[in-house]
Amino acid sequence: MHLKRLSLLILFTAGLRLSLWAQPNRQIPSEKPRLIVEIVASQMRFDYLTRYWDKFSDGGFKMLVNDGASCKNARYSYLLTQAYPGIATISTGANPSIHGIISDSWFSRVNGEVVDAVADEKTTTTGGSFASGRASAKNLVTSTLGDEICLNNPQSKVVSIALDAGSAILMAGHSASGIYWLDTEKGGWVSSSYFSDSLPAWVDTLNAKSLAKLYAEKEWKAINPIQAYEETDTLTARTPEGKKRVSDKIKLLIDGIIGKSEPATSYKKLLETPFGNSLTKDMAIASILGESLGSDENTDLLCITFSANRYITRKFGPHSIEMEDTYLRLDRELAHFLQFLATQVGKENVLVVLTSDQGVSSTPEFLEKSKIPGGYFDPKKAMVLLGSYLNALYGQGSWITGYHEKQIYLNRRLIEDSNINLAEMQQKVADFMLEFSGVANSATAHTLQSANFANGIMVKFQNSYNQRRSGDVIINLEPGWVERNGSITSGNSAYDYDTHVPLIWYGWKVKRRVITSPVNIYDIAPTLSSLLGITWPNGSMGSPVRELVEP
Repeated sequence: MHLKRLSLLILFTAGLRLSLWAQPNRQIPSEKPRLIVEIVASQMRFDYLTRYWDKFSDGGFKMLVNDGASCKNARYSYLLTQAYPGIATISTGANPSIHGIISDSWFSRVNGEVVDAVADEKTTTTGGSFASGRASAKNLVTSTLGDEICLNNPQSKVVSIALDAGSAILMAGHSASGIYWLDTEKGGWVSSSYFSDSLPAWVDTLNAKSLAKLYAEKEWKAINPIQAYEETDTLTARTPEGKKRVSDKIKLLIDGIIGKSEPATSYKKLLETPFGNSLTKDMAIASILGESLGSDENTDLLCITFSANRYITRKFGPHSIEMEDTYLRLDRELAHFLQFLATQVGKENVLVVLTSDQGVSSTPEFLEKSKIPGGYFDPKKAMVLLGSYLNALYGQGSWITGYHEKQIYLNRRLIEDSNINLAEMQQKVADFMLEFSGVANSATAHTLQSANFANGIMVKFQNSYNQRRSGDVIINLEPGWVERNGSITSGNSAYDYDTHVPLIWYGWKVKRRVITSPVNIYDIAPTLSSLLGITWPNGSMGSPVRELVEP
């Protein structure tokens, strides 16, 4: 079934009245936007706009750029770029050092385990399987734009939608009217008791239509002839097992099938196909209709994270056919959604902001073809050697309690009991890590706490460092290097390919322009707060984008 027809069918059968002409298009913008839509295209590098530009439709990314204000130099300013720190930075207007989300997960000194950024065992699932909704915003220590909108006007509604709980929660914050994510066990949209004890009727009705099942059963085939995917490097793309996919290219040329063609047996597979983005868009439309967002002068906020991009990139790589096909499909979904917004609410009443939570690094194999340096850093092997080194210096002991996301956590209790100077051991560890191939920089917690850096890479170290959650030593890899532990890779870094992302403003009172001046991603929340005339998020450290707030 054609995707657009499928979306409309679901909305109608869910009992949601698609009143496309219910509100007349007014030529004069409202005093304030009736609806702000923040869109995060997860793990989208800035150069994707130019890489796929000629293949985009006129109504998606191209329309946002051509009819909106495009910031060409928008970047994150911290070291460890990942999805959840990026999303929290967008929503709070602060760096991880302040909002506390230092990575997607981190090592907890309290229980000696890795904890997810939004995991909360004290909560229960609202509307789904037992484990799917045990999450909250308790680890986000600052307010968000959504929180401030709710505090400013209780009549305003804040809704956030994503396939994963972390994206949905961190984009909205603590006080949202509705935060929903996919239950990958049962296929419905769920929430947490932290936000609500029951789902709205429109969500229950939509869940009953089993939209996720329809998408999970769809076969992912290329929307264009395979020969047209000229921005692709299939020869260096790899399977999850690390094998080159040369043979896959032959299969692709024969039948045009992208990835695995067998029907999904788990809703988790929706995370790794573009149909996850389609499902997200359908839910976004349903939320506007179900909650009557943008229907009055009380400004509402809708947060949408297209998180399937992130999982597809991890599985197939940034230069794969799958990645190109995903963005071409996302472009179509954006075009459909923007058309819906224009008709339902009116372009002059809606302010759309599109950005990304992080970029992505190329694989070392891809760089190798052009003789560009790169490689893989193995943290498991590094920790074994580091442990031996510390045993040689300080005697036998479990000196390392954990390693996670380029952060080394030392056994502080043992260090104290052994009457060893903590700062001294941290520095020994930092110096030792520089001996490994691929490690460019290292910094100790003591240094980051006691010094204040004005420029250079150490500023980004400090912007990532949170005293309560970060490790004793943080490392940064050389450009082109990524961390690999078994089959799992992580390329978060402070380099341009990880920090430079799109930032586009479109709709309400936005003048067509290209903004070339540097913009920090933490400027988004202060800019929107200023446009609304409300208090900025309480940890905000950014400044409004001058070209957008000045008459």
